[in-house]
Amino acid sequence: AFASDLCVTVDDVTKGTVDMSNATAAGLFDIGDGEVLYAKNVHEKLNPASITKVLTALLVLEHAKLTDTVTYSKTAVTNLESGAVTLQLQEGDKVSVKDSLYGLMLKSANEVANGLAEHVGGSLKGFSDMMNAKAKELGCTNSNFVNPNGLNNSEHYTTARDMARITAEAFKNETFREITSTASYKFPATKAAKARTISMGHKMIYKSNASYYSGI
Repeated sequence: AFASDLCVTVDDVTKGTVDMSNATAAGLFDIGDGEVLYAKNVHEKLNPASITKVLTALLVLEHAKLTDTVTYSKTAVTNLESGAVTLQLQEGDKVSVKDSLYGLMLKSANEVANGLAEHVGGSLKGFSDMMNAKAKELGCTNSNFVNPNGLNNSEHYTTARDMARITAEAFKNETFREITSTASYKFPATKAAKARTISMGHKMIYKSNASYYSGI
């Protein structure tokens, strides 16, 4: 189940120990056989916010080498809304695709999403076109992506069902699984900051946390 501050397991939902009644939309799907274990408004169009980056990472992994260098443009680092999470990258910073992907998935850095999108798609619009083509390829029928990070836009939306299709495809990628199960990573120095350790925000990753889930 996807939420910014909610960790839900299969047992939680199927045993009724988590009340999903307040969720606008929620779905729990077996990605092996497609069985629907729980569904509420799974075809309702909603803004996916930062889980947009699952699709962004998938496309980057399919179209770029980890050793490639991303050169961050002025557009990438300034085309952000107030309060957007960033790694303080500046115009002209050069960061490898691998390091950028860790910044994308662990820190949810929005300018990193932009830089990766420009690197792969040539422009934010070009990458959005790739996102929509990939979503259609995966059978998504109620989605439209206009940016690589999920920042607010009325034309940027998906559904719980479509997001499950996208995420299932992403988890087939070994590198995606490795990145998203990493608790912390040393991000390199950039113009504005020294090398620093970035950490995954997902509580279920950490064995010391009460929300830890074996196998996550």
